[in-house]
Amino acid sequence: MAGKTLFLTLRTFSATGGIEKVSRVVGKSLYEIGAGQPGNKLSILSMYDLSGEVDEKYFPASVFTGFGKKKSRFVFAAVSQGIKCDQVILSHINLLLAGFLIKLCSPRTRLILFAHGIEVWSPLPRLKKYMLGKCDLVLAVSRFTKGRMMEVHGLDEKKISVLNNCLDPFLQPPRDNEKSAELLLRYGLTPSNIVLITLTRLSSKEQYKGYDNVLYALKTLKNDFPSIKYLIIGKYDATEKQRVDGLIDKLQLQEDIVFTGFIPEEELAEHYHIADCYIMPSKKEGFGIVFIEAMFYGKPVIAGNKDGSADALDNGRFGVLINPDDKEAITRAIKAVLSNKAAYLPDTNEVKKQFGYDGYREKLRALLGSSRLAP
Repeated sequence: MAGKTLFLTLRTFSATGGIEKVSRVVGKSLYEIGAGQPGNKLSILSMYDLSGEVDEKYFPASVFTGFGKKKSRFVFAAVSQGIKCDQVILSHINLLLAGFLIKLCSPRTRLILFAHGIEVWSPLPRLKKYMLGKCDLVLAVSRFTKGRMMEVHGLDEKKISVLNNCLDPFLQPPRDNEKSAELLLRYGLTPSNIVLITLTRLSSKEQYKGYDNVLYALKTLKNDFPSIKYLIIGKYDATEKQRVDGLIDKLQLQEDIVFTGFIPEEELAEHYHIADCYIMPSKKEGFGIVFIEAMFYGKPVIAGNKDGSADALDNGRFGVLINPDDKEAITRAIKAVLSNKAAYLPDTNEVKKQFGYDGYREKLRALLGSSRLAP
């Protein structure tokens, strides 16, 4: 049966975070699933992007409209188009109002919500919880998120399925392990340095990524690995940077830590390549695309065991899961990996098999029903 699909996003191309990466691959999947089926139609609306920001390697510009932060126009367009669709897919719970209005006007329209992490783990205001209950299907990015939503919001298990995030199909392919001379020079490193990396945004409002405890571990690890360095990659706000700098001063690690700031996506692969280990003992990770990216590039990975990170590491099959609150456990894990790196290298073929784009698209097809999707 032919169908019309509307996919609503907050941002798709104007930012580089995990949810934006998910939005891009979902849009690409929806387009490919329905391609060639007569009578199908796909529209993708973004609240914050501009139409000209579309990257057509994911899907054609003809299906994408950006509203450039004009929220009222976005909601009006979403409702106007959504009531004519067979299904409306929301990339984030902050789009729930638009989805609810569509459902209110057109009860036959199927409403699907992607659920990521902390935004859906806590109790919601009564009205928002009511609107959540009107969704026909929730796609949780991890088993942890599914469990939290069932526990906190009382969702029926039949209405929520797990769809792990996937690798972006346009990631630069892995190459040999030679470290980029340009990046080593940029960051004052040498080929003999042992390099740990964490790729995350440093925010004073989100102090759960675990880099504090990595710093404490580093203080001890320097005795066994005097050439160790720690790169913290990503944007940071001034308040959090000042706080972390204070901790670095306290631990006397001033010469051992590098803050790279924002890096463009085209440099992502080279930054993974200079790492000897990727570590992020987070406590509130919905899934953690950075983990599967690091494993795609053949890097040992250490992650926390109290959130969706377990899905990304397949419960420890692909990497090391530790208690993110246990500084000694983090120290032991890093020491074990660096002392016998070969024993902790992920099976990249298995990683690609489990988290590859093609498999993701087919899982999405099965969950949504290919007859309802549109190019």
